[in-house]
Amino acid sequence: MPATNDGAKATGDGRPSVVLSLNALSETVEAGRLAQAVGFASVWTTEFTDRSATVPLAALAVATEEITLGSAIAYAFGRTPLVLAAEARDLDVLSEGRLILGLGTGTRRMQQDWHGLDGEHPAARVEELVPLLRRALRLHEGPIDHRGRFYRLVVNPTAPVGPPLRADLPIYTAGVNARMVEAAGAVADGLVGHPLFTADYVRDVVRPALARGAERTERQRPPPIAGYVTCAVDEDADRARRNARAVIAFNSTVKTYQAIHRHHGFEPEAEAIRDAWRSRDWEAMADAVSDRMLDAIALAGTAAEVRAQYEERRRGLYEWTLLWPPAFTGLEGAAAVIEAFKD
Repeated sequence: MPATNDGAKATGDGRPSVVLSLNALSETVEAGRLAQAVGFASVWTTEFTDRSATVPLAALAVATEEITLGSAIAYAFGRTPLVLAAEARDLDVLSEGRLILGLGTGTRRMQQDWHGLDGEHPAARVEELVPLLRRALRLHEGPIDHRGRFYRLVVNPTAPVGPPLRADLPIYTAGVNARMVEAAGAVADGLVGHPLFTADYVRDVVRPALARGAERTERQRPPPIAGYVTCAVDEDADRARRNARAVIAFNSTVKTYQAIHRHHGFEPEAEAIRDAWRSRDWEAMADAVSDRMLDAIALAGTAAEVRAQYEERRRGLYEWTLLWPPAFTGLEGAAAVIEAFKD
C-alpha cells in the first residue's frame, strides 16, 4: 500500500529548523518558543534511553502556536502500532494539526537490547508498519483485521471512534543505508536524514534510493527529506568545532553507518574513532575526526561562520534542514544555534 501523500504538504521554505535533545522539559519549551520567535520552520524532538520524543512534543504543542512540530525520531518498534497511532492522534490535536510523526528503527543492537526484537528485516517491517499506522488512524472507518509478516492487529471497537484531526498526518521514516531509504520512498511521507549525511551522499545515494522506492509503489514523486545537520555555535570557533567533532565521533562508532564513511574515504577516521571508543578515550575520538570529515558533515564556528557555512553547504540540500546542537551544550548551545539565524 503506497503512501497517501506524495510528500508532506509543507516544507521548510528555505528556513532552518532545529532538533532539541535537552533533558529538561522546561528547557525544551524555552528553546521551542525561541525557535518560533526567530522564525524557524519547525522544531523536532529526539528519543533515547532517558527521554521520549512524544512527551516533549506534547509540551511544545501547548507552548507554541505556529511552528511545525516533529519527532526525529520516535522509535518505530518501541511501541505497538495502535499506541503509535493513538499518540499521533493526541499530538496532532494538541498542536492543532502541526505534527510530523518521524519514526526510526534504531540500530540492530538497539532493536534487540532495548526493544526485545530480533533486529531482522527492519526495512520490510517499516514498509508494513506505516500503512498499518494509517489504517489505525482511520479506525473510525471500521474494524481492523491485519495479520501480516511482522504485525498482528485485530481491533473491533466496542465504542464509537471519532475521526482523527488529520487522517493523513505526515509520517516520516528514518534511513541511512539505501534499503532503508528506499522504504521511506515507498511508503512514507518523508525521510528523516541522518546527522552523518553529507551533500555528496545525499546526491549520490539518498535521492536515488528515494526515487527507487517511490517508483516501486508508483508514486508521482519521491518524498521530501528532513535532514539532520550537526551544528555547533560558540564565540570560540575552536570550541565549537571541537564540540561538533565529538558528536561526529560518537555517531561514527556505529558500524551500520559505514556506507557513509566508505563513500567519502573516511574509513581511516572511523577506524581510529572506534579504536578510541573501545579504549573509552573520548578525547582521542574527537581528535580522530579530520577537518575534511568535520566540514563535510557539520556546521561549526561562530554565529557568522555558521551562517556562511549554511549558505555555502546546506541551503537547498533538504526540504527541511534540521540543525542539531550538541546535546551536551544544553539550552545555552541550542539557543546559540537558534539565535545565529535570527534576522
